[in-house]
Amino acid sequence: MHEALLKDMETRMQAAVDLLTREFGGVRTGRANTALLDSLRVEAYGNMTPINQLASVSVPDPKTLLIQPWDASQMHSIEKAISKSDLGLTPANDGKVIRLTLPALTEDRRKQLAKTVHKLAEDARVAIRNVRREANDKLKALAKDKKVSQDEERRGHDAIQKATDKFVGRVDELSKKKETEVLAL
Repeated sequence: MHEALLKDMETRMQAAVDLLTREFGGVRTGRANTALLDSLRVEAYGNMTPINQLASVSVPDPKTLLIQPWDASQMHSIEKAISKSDLGLTPANDGKVIRLTLPALTEDRRKQLAKTVHKLAEDARVAIRNVRREANDKLKALAKDKKVSQDEERRGHDAIQKATDKFVGRVDELSKKKETEVLAL
């Protein structure tokens, strides 16, 4: 019975780590990355549409993003969405493509981004701990209803803690790696 509980808990903890990985993709480093625009929505055809559904986004060099809309009439909408976003980038339109040149990060901006990385990592750790708490509560309820023995409950709690430590360790690794990328010149 507690095998299914452990499987569900690990799936939910992995989901928290996956979400953190996607969020880290949107945190700017010194290099251009298409994931930087993943959260950007553009008003097109009466809907808010992700930019990657309106244009191809590429990285021609480490400091430039190139956006090539499939429909030239959306050029202005894409420019407007980039200008309004909190990315701090100025789009350059040549009629066919939009170029985004990423300026070098200032020391203050790097420190601010490092704080953002810490906050995102801490949110992921809290999510993992919440999953652990719920799993422990379910296991206690199973023991109370006499569906698992005391020994099984103890082993279950140990397995839950071991899985929690493993996933928190992954979050720490991802956080350290991303912070190094952000602080690098």
